[in-house]
Parts: sequence; C-alpha cells; structure tokens
Amino acid sequence: MKKQIQFANQEEKQEFSKFPTKTGRRSLSRSISQSSTDSYSSAASYTDSSDDETSPREKTQVNSKGSSDFCVKNIKQAEFGRREIEIAEQDMSALISLRKRAQGEKPLAGAKVVGCTHITAQTAVLIETLVALGAQCRWTACNIYSTQNEVAAALAESGVSVFAWKGESEDDFWWCIDRCVNMEGWQANMILDDGGDLTHWVYKKYPSVFKKVRGIVEESVTGVHRLYQLSKAGKLCVPAMNVNDSVTKQKFDNLYCCRESILDGLKRTTDVMFGGKQVVVCGYGEVGKGCCSALKALGAIVCVTEIDPICALQACMDGFRVVKLNEVVRQMDMVITCTGNKNVVTREHLDRMKNGCIVCNMGHSNTEIDVVSDLRTPELTWERVRSQVDHVIWPDGKRVILLAEVFPSSLFFMNEYEYVASLHLPNFDAHLTELSDEQAKYMGLNKNGPFKPNYYRYDRGSKTTQNDFDYVQYTHFYCNVV
Repeated sequence: MKKQIQFANQEEKQEFSKFPTKTGRRSLSRSISQSSTDSYSSAASYTDSSDDETSPREKTQVNSKGSSDFCVKNIKQAEFGRREIEIAEQDMSALISLRKRAQGEKPLAGAKVVGCTHITAQTAVLIETLVALGAQCRWTACNIYSTQNEVAAALAESGVSVFAWKGESEDDFWWCIDRCVNMEGWQANMILDDGGDLTHWVYKKYPSVFKKVRGIVEESVTGVHRLYQLSKAGKLCVPAMNVNDSVTKQKFDNLYCCRESILDGLKRTTDVMFGGKQVVVCGYGEVGKGCCSALKALGAIVCVTEIDPICALQACMDGFRVVKLNEVVRQMDMVITCTGNKNVVTREHLDRMKNGCIVCNMGHSNTEIDVVSDLRTPELTWERVRSQVDHVIWPDGKRVILLAEVFPSSLFFMNEYEYVASLHLPNFDAHLTELSDEQAKYMGLNKNGPFKPNYYRYDRGSKTTQNDFDYVQYTHFYCNVV
C-alpha cells in the first residue's frame, strides 16, 4: 500500500498551500497521463523507454552493496547512468577541479545534506562532489518531469540515498521528500533546495529538524521568494543563501545555459523549425535574454514583453520590439514565459492564439501559464502526443501545443564568485591578464580580486562582486562549524 502524506489538520494544509508550489503542474500531469497513452519519438529520453509501469514505491530494489535506502525507477539502469555522469563531468571542469583539490581534506565531513533539485547527469556531478568532500547526502527531485531515471539509478548504486523517478504523481513527490528527511538515526544539518518545496516541508512537518539546520542554499527565484515570506513573518530562524544572486549564476545558468536549453527543449519535444517563426518572449531578464538571443540567431522573428523600463530599453537596444502580449498574440507561432510571475498567459490569450501555437515556460514555477484553472475545462480536449507534450483542442478544432514544464539547463553548479569563474577559463584556453603592482595600486584593487567596486553590476540589476566574495567567508564558516 502507498503511504499517503497527511497534514496534521486542514489549517496546516491551507497555510502550506499559501506558498507558490508546483502542485498544479503535478496534478495536471497525473490527470493527463491517466486519460491518454504516451507515444515517444526517436528524440525521447532513454528514461522514457521502460516497459515496467509498476510504481517504484511498490518495488523492493537493492544495489550491489546490499543497500535498499533509495527509491528509483530501475536500479538496473545504473551502468547507463554512470556513462552519462562521466560525460557530464567533461563539461564541469571547475567542479571536478575543486573535487580533486579538496577531497583529501574532506572539508564537508560532518555535513548532512538533504537536497531537492533536478536530478540529471549534471546535478549528479554536484551530489557526488559533495560526497567526495565528506558530506552525507539524501536527495530527491524538485521537478517530476526532469528526472533522468538512469542517472538516479547510478546515484543509488554509488550509495546516495536518492528518491526520485520521472513522472511522479503529486503524492509520490511529497512521499519522496518525506523519505529523504524522515530517516531514523539521521538528521539533516544542511538544505540544498531548488524551488522551496523541501525547505517548507521540513519547516512545516519537522520543525525540530528545521531549527537545527545550520544553513539553507536556495537555487531559484521562486524559492528565494518563499524564503523572504518566511523571513518577513519572523519564521526564518536558519541562515539562508540566495544562490540566484551571484554573478556567475545569473550569467552562466540563467543566460548562457538557457540560451542553449530553449532550443534543445523545443527541438526534442516538437521538432519545430525556428526560421521565420513569430515568437514572443515574456520577460527580458537573464533567462529571457538568453532565449531571445538563441531564437534570433536561428532566424525567428522575436518580440518581447516587459514591465521594467530598464529591461525594456535593453531589449530595444538589442534589436527586439517591446510589445503587449494581448496586442500580438494572434500572430505568434510561439509564446515563451520567463518572468517568474503568475498568470502571464491566461485563457483570454490562449483563446486568441492561432492554430498550432506552441506555449512553454522557461521559468522555475509553472504558475506563469494558468493551466489548471483556465484549460482543464469541459469544452477543451486534451491529447497527449508525446512525453510531456499535449495538444489542447478547442471546439472549432484549433490546437495549442502546450509544454507545461521547465526545461532544465544546469550546466554549471559552481557559480558563486570570481575564483569559480577563473576555474572555468582553462576549459576555453582563456588567459587572464594580471595587474602589475602599480596598476593595482592605481585602481585601488587587490591583485587577486575582487576586480570591480561594490556598485558594479555586470550588466544586471542584482548583487555585486563583494557579495560573491562574502559567500566564500560564509562557506569557510559553515565548513568549520560542521
């Protein structure tokens, strides 16, 4: 029998629901999958090819070391997943470099990290680096679509307690989080979160554990927003770090990685040709900038929606027309959301879209497209045409292609400060110019950095280089107190 995750009372459930979660997306995915059958193309992931429909929660699996402290789709896929992780390591030179430098010292000895992120080959490199540096890790997925089953199997085989598989139901999702946290004889002292679901589960269900946590690292804008809500309410009694505000996170993950993943994700799911397509990108932050750059390079005709006059001016200077969505939606072939807001694309917009329009979300949380309240209505028909791709059909036969999920784009998981950026440069055969003593004195800089004053913003509107260096001090402090 499946263990049902229950709240203590209705009031607790309602309070937990105040925070913006991905529940709508999970419930939607479940209702669709029950009423239709997936068909997969040659571009589909290896993880889609399993013929075993038995829930992992109903299986008894053991790795080669005799451990069963995990729950994945199929532990027998571990060898395939190991090859994917090894390939990912080749593109993550900075992380591997730090692993080699520090694994003998075990600076994370004593750290008990519970994590909730996308589980891909790239995140596996991060997890295994934490383990190599001495941490004990228990891990689950922040997104029910993005888990690579073979990678999860490889992690389980290596001894990481991982609870995740592709296509989890909502109940599966919370069950996996609970299994990571609720382990007899083991108590987390560090949370590494992407979206805030894990943090709030621990806060609500295990307050005694939450109070003993020594630090929280949050990856996403959504999760940071939820932490600020706790902080304003006077309930955040744990030090928390906003990873999203670092320069290299903004530039590498949000801009450069999304610039590639938007094309990769759309090609894999729809096989669309971009040349000549009319595309509107909602939001011209770092993610929006990356998407627009990639789409323009392949010949798409791109316009932008924005609420911020500075970002709007940047879009204009980059050659993009700034428009209102309701004024151009009838002509668009694609609508891509990158705002982090809610109800950016509503039923009114969807009703006015032309036949075959593709709608997708690049933000972390799927609140940007109001799927649950606007599209799950009796007059609309849902047709699953491929894994994670649905046609929503109107009574007149019009079809909108909906990709109601996030395209994970995690190529870099070391993104906090200039030293980290420097570790990536040898991979590009890039060579930094070194300041002379006279030059450093003239500029008022330390020869080893930071190289910009506190007010310098690296073409973006958030934190500065000094904040990135402050992170180093926090990290050293955390390693020492653990």
